[in-house]
Amino acid sequence: VEALAGQHVVAVSGGVFHTLAITTDGAVWSWGGGYDGQLGHGNQQRQLLPRRVEALAGQRVVAVSAGGNHSLVITASGAVWSWGWGEDGQLGHGDEEEQWQ
Repeated sequence: VEALAGQHVVAVSGGVFHTLAITTDGAVWSWGGGYDGQLGHGNQQRQLLPRRVEALAGQRVVAVSAGGNHSLVITASGAVWSWGWGEDGQLGHGDEEEQWQ
């Protein structure tokens, strides 16, 4: 992925319509379809190139998982963050709402 040239990617995860990557600094990058907010950019737009997930600024992410239309990350402190399609409760927020970031 040429747009990540200069970044040292340590992990990737591909979902049905989107992809997540972690770089050595613990930043998360996402691209692809954002129809249900699964990219974490606060909207439902698609991204044709990797874009840093700014909502996670200040967090050191150590693991990512791209689900069907949702995303999950684990931070170095052990916190779990989730966003995207939540209609079946898969985000773990105790509701069935979409979360866009």
